Amino acid sequence: MPAVCGQLFYKLFRQVHCVFFLLRMPWRDILIANMPGNKNKITNGDHLDFEDTVADLDQQTDELHRLSSVKGIDYSAEIRRLRKQQVAELKRIYSNLNAWQTVQVARHPKRPILTDYLDMMVKDFRELHGDRCFGDDRAIITGFGHIGRERVLLVGQNKGRNTKEKVACNFGCPNPEGYRKAILKMKLAEKFGIPVVTLIDTPGAYPGIGAEERGQAQAIAVNLIEMSRLRVPIICIVIGEGGSGGALGIGVGDRLAMLEFAYYSVISPEGCAAILWRDGSQAPDAAEALKLTSKDLYKLKLVDAIVPEPLGGAHRNVHDTIYNVEKYIVKTLRELKRTKIENLLENRYKKLRSIGAGPTEKLRRKTQPAKDRIKAALKALPAKPGQITTKV
Repeated sequence: MPAVCGQLFYKLFRQVHCVFFLLRMPWRDILIANMPGNKNKITNGDHLDFEDTVADLDQQTDELHRLSSVKGIDYSAEIRRLRKQQVAELKRIYSNLNAWQTVQVARHPKRPILTDYLDMMVKDFRELHGDRCFGDDRAIITGFGHIGRERVLLVGQNKGRNTKEKVACNFGCPNPEGYRKAILKMKLAEKFGIPVVTLIDTPGAYPGIGAEERGQAQAIAVNLIEMSRLRVPIICIVIGEGGSGGALGIGVGDRLAMLEFAYYSVISPEGCAAILWRDGSQAPDAAEALKLTSKDLYKLKLVDAIVPEPLGGAHRNVHDTIYNVEKYIVKTLRELKRTKIENLLENRYKKLRSIGAGPTEKLRRKTQPAKDRIKAALKALPAKPGQITTKV
């Protein structure tokens, strides 16, 4: 009996010793990152075109981790130095992203999608299916749940993570039944006085023949009308791509926010380039002309707030990104719920009517130099007999 107890004690000691040994190793971070539940590990193939320097630093760091585990040599000082260089490089790159680079970040394959937000942000989620007319579109997911302490109806566009999911939800391109399902559930939420939160992430509504036959344009137009007069607070957030009418179909609300490296545009850069230049390779130029980044749209007062992303984009830190979105939703909902419904609808109407409109004085100042040039050119023209003077 003492011998058996001794053997058990020895085995337990060995296990505890191994755990402490692993925790002391400098490559413990890579072990945690490779755990099955972690979908956020950035590998060499996940770096974008403009992140070559960061990719080299990550490759060197991974090699030092490997050598440390094989040879048992402590490379922690070198790893810390490389990490500092990586952070500095990411700050330099992501503080000066152009429009096309922002589009690439918004399309990153490991960027958090709707299902990530449902898993990490929404508690007690109960999905609602179908539009009672044609079918259940998997590109738009609707359901009731709790965000913080707030009970909400969540409506979001889902792209899918793997190939099977992407095919099932049509790569995030909703059909008419998806938009009809969304507005049907919003009216249900209105009946019980529950606020609506929409998460926008789509390259655009599906442009296929079947979608057009079932009334794609009408479905989006009806959503625009009905959401503009829905008698509950509505918060819309662009979490990735916000393309064309596909985004507008669930994008009318009291507050419109964007993640820092998301984009929101009337058309995709490739589609714009194909129309204007007949050449899809001109997409970077089209992206610059479209003013589709969060900074540009905030300056134009088309977006109410920019939700910050962690260093290097949302795909490098999914947890903090979703936490920032949750914090914005809870704070904004508390503000909107203090407003009377009649005032809320009036403010929403004014907000929509003010899009694209500018103060008269500002417009006059912008056009005055052109008017002065035209007047000077007219005065310089030689007068002909019987000619009537033009007044500008």
